[in-house]
Amino acid sequence: MKLKLHIPIIFVSLLLLTSCNAYYNAFYTDPTKCFKIACSKKPYDVIIVPGFPHDSGTVNGILNERIKWANYLYKNGYAKNIIFSGSAVHTSYIEAKIMRLLALQSGIKDENIFIETKAEHTTENLYYSCVLADELGFKTIGFATEPAQSSFMKPFRRKFKLKLDFVPVVTDSINSIPLKPIDERSAFVSNFIPLKKRESALKSLLGTKGQRVKKEIRKAKKLRRKSTHDYDNK
Repeated sequence: MKLKLHIPIIFVSLLLLTSCNAYYNAFYTDPTKCFKIACSKKPYDVIIVPGFPHDSGTVNGILNERIKWANYLYKNGYAKNIIFSGSAVHTSYIEAKIMRLLALQSGIKDENIFIETKAEHTTENLYYSCVLADELGFKTIGFATEPAQSSFMKPFRRKFKLKLDFVPVVTDSINSIPLKPIDERSAFVSNFIPLKKRESALKSLLGTKGQRVKKEIRKAKKLRRKSTHDYDNK
């Protein structure tokens, strides 16, 4: 009788464990596992580093970590080039330009730095940078940011069939890299209006979920069809 009572409990436990593992594999980017993959594939032609708001006179912790991680990947042969992505979104500084300035003073060569300045959401960081990477002829791409943000982008990569690997920050690798203040004046935007005043909370949420990217993809497909049609009619 006791055995019969235990069978449903065991079944439910196994089901929950399987579900947890499935969720983990589908949505979480484990830094250790991802780094092992990066080690086997290096060097990537380019890594994409998404922007983060910059406040005048300071370098916040998240932005600091992303630049240090990009520096580590570049200096240790994991990436040949870097795309920094981000517009002036929440502060009056263009995020990609701020990151470029920080990267330059950290020792990354200017010839290996590219910037994308249209993105206002992480989905756009990823998509616009992939488009730029394709235009530049880069074939192998990594997306380098915190594990949480990488995990958030995992379904998006699958949905839009983006060919890239996630290379989330391994914190222990970046502690010894120094980062100094910069002259941020060249990245300043005058008459700036923050995103929250330019669009509603709903529109911002839709942007985070990739609405603008969907429109861009539809537009690109339409242009390709038109180009093919025009070529066939010559």
